[in-house]
Amino acid sequence: MARTTRKRSTLANRAIAASAALILGGGGLIAVNVYASAGEGNGQNPNGAQAAGQSVSTIDCPDVGNELGEVPQQERGNVDRELATLDTQITTAYQRFADLKQRIESDRQYGQQQILTPLKNERTVILQRIAALIERGNAPRPQNLESMAPCTLRADDNAGQNQGGGQNQGNDQGQNGGQEGDGQDQGQENGGQGQDGGQDGGDQGNGNGGQAGNGPEQSDFVDIQSVQPNVSKPRNRNGASRGTFSTSCGVNENGKFNPDNVIVAPGVANGAHHMHDYVGNQANDAFASDDDLANGQTTCANQGDKSTYYWPVLRLQNGQQENDANADGGGKDRNVGEIQTPSQVTLNFVGNPRSKVTAMPRFLRIITGDAKAFVNGDANANASWSCTGFENRQLKDKYPICPEGSQVVRSFKFQSCWDGQNTDSANHRTHVAFAQANGACPNGFRAIPQLVQRIVYDVPPPVFDGADPSVFAVDSFPEQLHKPITDHGDFINVFDQGLMNKVVNCINTGRKCR
Repeated sequence: MARTTRKRSTLANRAIAASAALILGGGGLIAVNVYASAGEGNGQNPNGAQAAGQSVSTIDCPDVGNELGEVPQQERGNVDRELATLDTQITTAYQRFADLKQRIESDRQYGQQQILTPLKNERTVILQRIAALIERGNAPRPQNLESMAPCTLRADDNAGQNQGGGQNQGNDQGQNGGQEGDGQDQGQENGGQGQDGGQDGGDQGNGNGGQAGNGPEQSDFVDIQSVQPNVSKPRNRNGASRGTFSTSCGVNENGKFNPDNVIVAPGVANGAHHMHDYVGNQANDAFASDDDLANGQTTCANQGDKSTYYWPVLRLQNGQQENDANADGGGKDRNVGEIQTPSQVTLNFVGNPRSKVTAMPRFLRIITGDAKAFVNGDANANASWSCTGFENRQLKDKYPICPEGSQVVRSFKFQSCWDGQNTDSANHRTHVAFAQANGACPNGFRAIPQLVQRIVYDVPPPVFDGADPSVFAVDSFPEQLHKPITDHGDFINVFDQGLMNKVVNCINTGRKCR
């Protein structure tokens, strides 16, 4: 059965401005080896002084955004913009590192002088500003924030083990991933992924390496047929909410793209450093206010749903240029190749296996997954990869190689417990939570309708050698190497109250509704 590639040829109509924030701000591995390892360097010198001549592929900076605690509400926007500045600094350092890589490898002190010391000085200034902003908002000034200023050089690691996902093969995510939505078995449990450990992909560094020159590589792919079934679900108990509400918002056939992230980097153009697909609300960009979203147009069939649903685009890295080849978020951020239009996007809201659900507040923001998971580890990684016909086998840190006639599937199960008070939080995570392994929400949280998002693509299997190498991969921040574990999804609830009440009633009474 022949495969077809669905290509998107138009970009968002608005101009894309200068680069800015990496998600959650302030940290990252900066990789410049064309065929970079999937692993993290071990045994690094804390002063970044590996032996001269040792291959170096990354700059490792602490992730400031993940470590911030209390940030006053009135200062969150200002703090987010400062975190975006930290990421701009890392992006600049990444480019300089790439230009100077050979000399740095032969003279590590040169790397310290040219890259690490200036970067530390720049980061110190921003960290001082962040501390002052928090103090200005009448919260305790963060202690030792400046200790996160230094970054280090890190040597290549050819062990072939992805930090995060590769260290947890065979483990259940334990993030309420196994609930069933509208008949689709879409569990997030990644256990058993890549039983061959990616070794079928060949030796590290000998693969295609991606047309972008920074991934993915062969070891990031695994034959789905070699993966054992690994999906399990918590058992429904008395009082469970068993219904499903489906909303149909298209596949972004109208081509709305931008590299913004209004949740993480409000007011910062190119705050994601990669392109997003959008369905639902058409007013979403870095500068959209709640009022803008409330008054925006929607691609959803039910006009009462003006929610915004967005995720990184999937590209076919086949040597063909997209219209954003010279744009921020695209080629300027090492995201190249043909953007693929999904063949199907399914958006379901499902219930809780132990309790009824309560309405989501309007403008609730939820991020699932971690765009920096290759750096941060898999604690917040939550996207799954599979193939149609094999969705009882879910991968977290590998892309699937699907058999003939099967399509690639990305699935996301969003947090399904809410703190009952906040529509957002300082790190954009702690106001919501995943249900526990038994389906119950943590203490202090209440069950809400859980968004289950499933995106299907008709893309050809990867080709790593020969005259025309070709791989598919999600857009990512440059230092994240297009790794599958960095996949993530974003959602802002803009249901009108009447429709949200219908969603809750439908789920709690066990019906299937649209």
